[in-house]
Amino acid sequence: MIGFDALHVDLAVVLGKTRLPLNQLLRITRGATIPLEEAAEDDTVDILANGLPVARGQVSIRGSAIMVEVTEILRKPEISRVPGTTIDGRVKDRPAPAEAA
Repeated sequence: MIGFDALHVDLAVVLGKTRLPLNQLLRITRGATIPLEEAAEDDTVDILANGLPVARGQVSIRGSAIMVEVTEILRKPEISRVPGTTIDGRVKDRPAPAEAA
């Protein structure tokens, strides 16, 4: 039996998101700035484990170390994750269906 010590999880901290045309991405050089369309207004960052949101936090800097303080643990989604869908079960790049009145 494999213990938890042998398992590894990829963590990512998302500061913001944007979408660029490929030709613009290919022209990016060192020192370029990329404006973020979906940046958190209150400096909250999303914490992803293996690409799935698991928590939110605040970035802090102490000396030369950059850290993230976890401020909220997200509940496990009720649906199973299907490739090509968002965390709420929608197909990527399609609007959510209108709710019945």
